Amino acid sequence: MDFAPNSAFWNDRKVLITGGRGFLGQAVVNRVQARGAKELFAPSSAEYDLRDRAAVTQMFTDTQPDLVIHLAARVGGIGANMERPAELYLDNLLMGTYVLDEAHLQNTPKTVMVGTICSYPKFTPVPFAEESLWQGYPEETNAPYGIAKLAQLVQVQANRAQYGQDATYLMPTNLYGPRDKFHPAVSHVIPALIKKAVDAKESGADSLEVWGTGSASREFLFVDDAAEGIALAAEFYNSDQPVNLGADRELPIRELVEIIVKLVGFQGEVRWDTTKPDGQPRRGVNGSRARQEFGFTAGTTFDEGLKKTLDWYLANRVEAEARPM
Repeated sequence: MDFAPNSAFWNDRKVLITGGRGFLGQAVVNRVQARGAKELFAPSSAEYDLRDRAAVTQMFTDTQPDLVIHLAARVGGIGANMERPAELYLDNLLMGTYVLDEAHLQNTPKTVMVGTICSYPKFTPVPFAEESLWQGYPEETNAPYGIAKLAQLVQVQANRAQYGQDATYLMPTNLYGPRDKFHPAVSHVIPALIKKAVDAKESGADSLEVWGTGSASREFLFVDDAAEGIALAAEFYNSDQPVNLGADRELPIRELVEIIVKLVGFQGEVRWDTTKPDGQPRRGVNGSRARQEFGFTAGTTFDEGLKKTLDWYLANRVEAEARPM
């Protein structure tokens, strides 16, 4: 099947992107605009608090979308997940539940829900296949967030079965890239490591500290590639079966640290704080369903994506390190 973008698909639709001001959201907005979307709404959380059912209803009434891409989320790294598990669970559960239900009630033609790789069981065979989602409990430090997002898959499937709602569910692996969050309260592994390495180099420190043992692994997807996958799914995918979005490269954290330290130019010692958690032992996804169903393959090499991320951070320190609201 030909999965070439069709500008007519985007020209004829009012597109609503929740979370469109965020890290992934800005990349998706740019991609959808490049595809020809003429009516695109990406409201801020200040305009519509998606944890409030009445605000969600008002957002749909105001925008009357033909396509909804739900990206809005409350997220953070291991530290944030350990400190605020109840908030991350409830906020994400409410936002996804209300958006998907309102799309049903307002007969929105299509909805794309974006979940998380954190929903997979702690000990999932690598590469993660979508069929493994229900074979165990997620890794403890991010289970509340992962389960809240996974509940949206249940809702997608239930709504399709009962109402015939056209909704799909995507799971990008760990994202990175320009416009990521570098504040320690919310940063994920790549921005956290880049900031540590840059700070250590600039201060002349003889060492930097990294959480865990370095034995865990992750798969990283450049944010613009994730946006491409989401746009392709919006246009071509019509099923309630979950789909991984990945880059087909599993990378040990210890190797990741070596790459970042070298790229930044820090020449001191890396010290591992083994009293801190590693998180999920391994992450790497099977991306075959995305390739087969809507032609998605990540196009950015890790070295290229990492350099773009570092360059953006160095040029935008104040924005990157801004304290989260």
